[in-house]
Amino acid sequence: MSKASSIIFVREWTKNRFFKDLNISSNHEKVYVVYPSVNKKRFCDKKEKIILFVGKLNRSKGYDLFCSSVIRILDKYPQWKAYVIGDEPREKFDYNHDRLFKLGFLAHKKVLNYYSKASIAVGCSQWQEPLGRIGLESSSRGCATIVSNRGGLPETTGEAIILKNLDIDSLYRSIRYLIKNRKERNLIQKKSTLLGLLLVVV
Repeated sequence: MSKASSIIFVREWTKNRFFKDLNISSNHEKVYVVYPSVNKKRFCDKKEKIILFVGKLNRSKGYDLFCSSVIRILDKYPQWKAYVIGDEPREKFDYNHDRLFKLGFLAHKKVLNYYSKASIAVGCSQWQEPLGRIGLESSSRGCATIVSNRGGLPETTGEAIILKNLDIDSLYRSIRYLIKNRKERNLIQKKSTLLGLLLVVV
């Protein structure tokens, strides 16, 4: 520490992991947390009934949990659609529904456009995400966001439903809650484009 002018982390979780087995306080005067940012767009109230998943299509990212939950949602709510953006050559899943659209890998600008259209975004990672861009990007585009309580994900947005229990039923109930409670969904969407601090724990 004496040779460093400062040590900067992007998450409190990452900072605490770094100092876990060191005989140095994580609250040292040279240690800072600087959160990443993303350009925000003016909130668009013309949201479509879209549930969005963005990321690697593997178990670590919770893709299997998402598909198992969202297929139940699509069966119950025929006006809603689900879009999946991402790929994964190492793991293959065969989840299908006539309103589950797999778009593959897309350029970042196109991904942000889908966030702008979507009403709900889900980041249900099962591994300890050190950063997790979904909270940043979905909130910046006014999505009602659901994230797992893993790593630094809960720190990526001040407005989100945080999954205390990471399983199919819990995720299904969280998505259903946002669909059934339009006022609450709209409130989270609008607050997420500001600097709100409300965290809903399920």
